[in-house]
Amino acid sequence: MTVRRLSDEISYSQPVLYAHFGSREGILSAIAVEGFHELGVALEKARKRAKDIAMAEAIATAYLGFASSSPALYEVMFSLILNVPFADPGTPAEMQFAFAQLMELFRDEGSKAEVLSEMFWSSLHGMAELTRTKRLPRSREKARVRALIELLTCIRE
Repeated sequence: MTVRRLSDEISYSQPVLYAHFGSREGILSAIAVEGFHELGVALEKARKRAKDIAMAEAIATAYLGFASSSPALYEVMFSLILNVPFADPGTPAEMQFAFAQLMELFRDEGSKAEVLSEMFWSSLHGMAELTRTKRLPRSREKARVRALIELLTCIRE
């Protein structure tokens, strides 16, 4: 992701972007935060449409769909080193909202809820990245999601 490419995509000049956000990192951080808002909305919609056990599969499918349909945005959100805090009191609300959608899956797990949410997220991120870089075939994505949910179900019992 380059600022030049971004300015071409959104029809604003590079100087205008730098004037508003201050630096390349400021621009990319703002993009990342907006991406987390979009991801959170997608996960929330999937969660609200699904019931019980199907909720985990719906959220996983929405997450992986977001990653594959917005690869440049996903890369900014997760692959670049930015000064946007995760799991910190200063974490932007958009990022907290996205993570809260994962936490909803494990709300009945008490003190394990956050760790289980992090494990689920880590697994989905790994699948997204490995599929994006063609290390895993997209054709088995549904099978991987189902296997992940089975593993998490075993952990929860």
